Amino acid sequence: MIREFENVLLNWKNNGCSKPLMVVGARQIGKTFTILKFCQENFKQYIYINLEKEEPIRQVFEDSLDPSYILQQIEVILEKSISIDETVLFFDEVQVSERFITSLKYFCESEHPYKVVCAGSLLGVKINRFSSSFPVGKIDLEYMFPMNFKEFLNACGLDKLILTIEEHFQTMEAMPSFLHEKALTYYKYYLLVGGMPEAVKSFVENGSNIMSFDRSILSSILQMYLNDMNKYTFNKAESVKVEKVYQSIPRQLGKENHKFQYKFVEVNGSRRKFESALDWLLSSSLIINCFNVAKIEIPLKAYQIDNDFKVYLNDVGLLCSMCELRVSNIMNEEKFMFNGFIAENFVANELHKNGYSLYYWRGATSKINFLLTLDDGIIPVEVKSSLRTQSKSLNVFLEKYRSFYGIRISMKNFGYENSIKSIPLYATFCFKKND
Repeated sequence: MIREFENVLLNWKNNGCSKPLMVVGARQIGKTFTILKFCQENFKQYIYINLEKEEPIRQVFEDSLDPSYILQQIEVILEKSISIDETVLFFDEVQVSERFITSLKYFCESEHPYKVVCAGSLLGVKINRFSSSFPVGKIDLEYMFPMNFKEFLNACGLDKLILTIEEHFQTMEAMPSFLHEKALTYYKYYLLVGGMPEAVKSFVENGSNIMSFDRSILSSILQMYLNDMNKYTFNKAESVKVEKVYQSIPRQLGKENHKFQYKFVEVNGSRRKFESALDWLLSSSLIINCFNVAKIEIPLKAYQIDNDFKVYLNDVGLLCSMCELRVSNIMNEEKFMFNGFIAENFVANELHKNGYSLYYWRGATSKINFLLTLDDGIIPVEVKSSLRTQSKSLNVFLEKYRSFYGIRISMKNFGYENSIKSIPLYATFCFKKND
């Protein structure tokens, strides 16, 4: 499977690997596989070290932070000769060793051309709770996410469909109806499978037959996440709080007002009790948030309301699994309230993976799911889960704030009418952030 993150790794190599590269992301999103593939294809030699499993090497960093000493000891332990000029060192599961993370400063400052890449499942949590001096400015920090819908289509061998979608996104001309229906079908498949590589692999290896796809993979990943909450929190009381917040997300999204409310975590739940648990989940990349804004002005971040936000799971397949949805619920378009928040979570994931910070707007009687800062200014985005696409909120927003146009993401084909661009749900990956 080809991952877009490979371009990030190649840019690091092409820039001379001058700083150690730290890859942050949730468990089971394909970090190890993607980085190993990159190392194998781009360097004469690579050394892979899993710090969670290699206790002797982990101890080396406790003894010294000097890169020369560290490499000498690794050579002895692994019984391998390491050429600094030709070898990339890949350290995995580095969240278990704070001393390793500290050592990255010295690898960066060394006169020798060390090439170091590292990854970990809960590095965000580790960074936020770092007790020593974190090597700010001495590393290249990059975030990796589950596979987006474009990567899913690529894994299914549908490269030509990807190109067609991208072309129609640019022209806003309707897709041929049979291709539109095919893309919608795969969008529904993706809702059930999600972007976890192991799940995508199972789907593809079973001939893209959604009935044969092993959905137990997703429930196993969810259980793994719950295990991490017990393993990487300070104590049992904290892990219980983290799990309660995580398990509450379908309830938070299922209510008419999607604003995150602590009382939906538990009866009489409060910010004081559960805010640190929410921060843990955000740092671990298991959830993403979307802030309401007080003003529709650039930059939106300056006007975000910190205590008014929505929360989404990092992967829509995990959300469907957590909600115990059946294949028929998604494929037959059964009319339940969940259709709306599943589609909204999907769009949030796609935008987040493309680098967008997420914001929304709520008026007295209307709401806009997302606000995007594009070349044309702040553009409102409304998400609909079906073909019924009345856009009252969009019209209210356009009249109030005089945006050039609005965007409606739905099951409908591409089109442009009455200052509203119609974008099919499957084309959300086409929104590329311009830095």
